[in-house]
Amino acid sequence: MEITRLSALSDNYIFLLSEKEQKIAAVVDPTLAQPVLEVLHKQGLQLVAILNTHHHRDHVGGNQALIEHFPKVCVYAGAEDRGRILGQQVFLKEGDRITFADRVLEVFFVPGHTRAHIAYYFPPQGDVTFGELFCGDTLFSGGCGRLFEGTPAQMVKSLTKLRSLPDSTRVWCAHEYTLKNLEFALVVDPDNTDLQNRFRFVQTARLKNEATIPTWLGVEKLTNPFLRWDNISLQKAMRTTDPVQTFARLRGQKEQF
Repeated sequence: MEITRLSALSDNYIFLLSEKEQKIAAVVDPTLAQPVLEVLHKQGLQLVAILNTHHHRDHVGGNQALIEHFPKVCVYAGAEDRGRILGQQVFLKEGDRITFADRVLEVFFVPGHTRAHIAYYFPPQGDVTFGELFCGDTLFSGGCGRLFEGTPAQMVKSLTKLRSLPDSTRVWCAHEYTLKNLEFALVVDPDNTDLQNRFRFVQTARLKNEATIPTWLGVEKLTNPFLRWDNISLQKAMRTTDPVQTFARLRGQKEQF
């Protein structure tokens, strides 16, 4: 299975999964159809699945055109998003599994950004020694999504599920927000040397217009404050020892940053 990162709008990423021998493809969160169609046509691939993480327009905007071009495509999304995603045929819940390109894909229910958000995870399999996580807007590189429909407690529970995955998991989040996220992280976690080193690396990459996605979950655990709500230094900075309250105060400060 190959993964192609496609840019869309100002900072969105679309992820195209392809299996060249079978000439099939799946797409995660097609913001727009055109970039996807161009690659499918160029590589002679048949789109068999659309994998939506949640209902926001910048994640499902390409569904209609892709369905028109590939009427047999199957549209997957969370069960709680029923009626909110165009063309949805499969209503996924925590623990469900899908097979694509001989790889098993696991579903996590991760509400917080929205009430129905899900994430897709390919665990290591066979000769592949690392996992692939498609987490939409729940977990970002250096950050996390805004809480539009969920609570801090829900988001902490959701991020705990993702944080429990192996360090050797590639994280494919849906926006290029890393530099701004790390600028905030340095404000609340200034003595974190791993974070300082990462910021310098990302700053150089963005000056060259290089993408910072995918990231590695092991890196996120060391540098992303929204996965470190139980860190003593961050709890001290947020003036609470309660993990959920620490997260809530971090998120509140990020909203004002």
